[in-house]
This record gives sequence, C-alpha cells and structure tokens, in this order.
Amino acid sequence: MKHVLSALVTNQPGVLAHITGMLASRAFNIHSLAVGVTEDLEFSRITFVVNGDVHVLDQVRKQLEKIVTVVKVLDFSNRKYVERDLMLIKVSTDSGITSGTGNGSRSEIRELVEIFRGKIVDVSPRHVMVEISGQERKLESFIDLVRSYGIIEMVRTGRVALLRADQEEEPAEETKPGEETEEGAESDSAEASG
Repeated sequence: MKHVLSALVTNQPGVLAHITGMLASRAFNIHSLAVGVTEDLEFSRITFVVNGDVHVLDQVRKQLEKIVTVVKVLDFSNRKYVERDLMLIKVSTDSGITSGTGNGSRSEIRELVEIFRGKIVDVSPRHVMVEISGQERKLESFIDLVRSYGIIEMVRTGRVALLRADQEEEPAEETKPGEETEEGAESDSAEASG
C-alpha cells in the first residue's frame, strides 16, 4: 500500500540525508520525494510516498518523530487531502503520426495538452515542451497518450500534498489495514475543481 507522509523539518544541512537514510535502513523504497521551503523560511516540508505495511509504517513514523530536526510528521493515509505532481515533458512533433485529421502531430499534441489542462511552455521545430500538473494517474495517462509521438525527455517533481481545511491535526479514528479510504474520492473532486 502506498502511503503519503509529510515531515516538517528545520532548514539545515543533512536533514534530507538523515531521513532518507533512516527509511532505507528499514528497507522502504521511496516512490516519490519532494522538498521545499514552507511559509516560514526556518522550515522545509518533505513529502514522500513509500510502499509498506501499515503497522511497519507506523513504526517508521515514530522513528521520524525522534529525529531532532523533524518538527512534525503527518501520515495522510485515511485523511482527506489534496495532492499534485508537476511534470515537464518534451514531445516530438517529427513523428509523422496523425489520427487522420490532417492536422499533423503538433496540433494533435496541442489538443491533448488542452484536454489535460496543461501548458505548452517551449516550442522548437522538432518538439514541444509541456507543463502539466495533477494527480499521478492524470500524468501517467498523458504520458501513455503522447508516447506514440515520441517522448524526448521528461522530469517530474514528485508528489506534494496538504490536508484539506476540514481535517483535524490527528485523525479521529484509525482505519484497520486493508480497509478502504475516501482519499481517492476527495482527491478526484479537488482535481475536477482545479
């Protein structure tokens, strides 16, 4: 099961290495990682996605909380939150692939960008660079659709997430391992609105 964790940490050298080292020592593979300064320049927020059992992940959260430079740790499992991932992708316009409309690949790619609410941020004679943000499955769908045109290069930020306004600091009740959560429905409604 994938878990989104957020750690509020003090801004000082070595914090990221310490946290990722602790996760690696417990055999957790980091699926996604994003780090950035918060509204208070003394702190950064590290958002990471890891795969793991709920019980073991709880132990990791407790270990994170023991690190002196970690101010606060949130596990977004079973919580309502908004998440986003940002991607820049260069797509070839030279492929010669068209859907039969006669418009050519550049206009077809532009149509896909509009459908996915992305932006073309750079144009060259042989490719376009697209900026697109949203949930991971949205980005994956876009990648699948433009793969046939030829992906030249791609980079992603990793997932960032914040709790929704109606959430308390701590969840009211814990969900047992294997139970369904409402996260998907909440994230979908947030995706539709922006």
